[in-house]
Amino acid sequence: MIELRNVTKFYRAEAHKKIILDRVSFTFEPGYSYGLLGVNGAGKSTTLRLISGAQLPNSGSIRRRARISWPLGFASGFHSGLSGRENLKFVARAYGADVRHVIDFVADFAELGDYLDNPVRTYSSGMSARLAFGLSMAIQFDCYLIDEITAVGDVRFQQRCEDIFARRRANADLIVVSHSMETIKSFCDRGIVLVDGRMLYYDNVENAIEMYYKINR
Repeated sequence: MIELRNVTKFYRAEAHKKIILDRVSFTFEPGYSYGLLGVNGAGKSTTLRLISGAQLPNSGSIRRRARISWPLGFASGFHSGLSGRENLKFVARAYGADVRHVIDFVADFAELGDYLDNPVRTYSSGMSARLAFGLSMAIQFDCYLIDEITAVGDVRFQQRCEDIFARRRANADLIVVSHSMETIKSFCDRGIVLVDGRMLYYDNVENAIEMYYKINR
């Protein structure tokens, strides 16, 4: 379970104050996957970072009674000066995962060969994506935070990604940010639309999508 209690999050830019969440209270119930919708700038990615603990609210609190992933996308958060292997070790230790298992899993899945011991700054965008997705699947979570997953690599690798992700989904919940409504419908049972600092909740994801289209005209 993930519980937001009277959470407020805002940013200041010069004289402007951008409110992401305005005293929001909401509970993500286990056993369901949620689509998080909103127009550009509504704060979807920020909300995922708040849920993950990567950012803190200005006020209020977030309680997590589950093992929650970092926001998974294909944007690399790796240290560019460290090798792929060193980055894997760091993240595995931070999450209390078995380091050897994580390295072996990613080495097999990402198929980077000797590049695993090269600095990440030498990687192509596709290689970084393989490393990131492999790492995200190497550590099992109760809830995965998904931020705009896109297809990476050739058809064979994309199929491998879909297969392993399907296995993880069988035993975990998702909170998904995507501009693809087909992705939202495929992955999610329920929906939330971010509007003016509020979270509008719908127990049917189709109704959330309908509201998203209304505000995004």
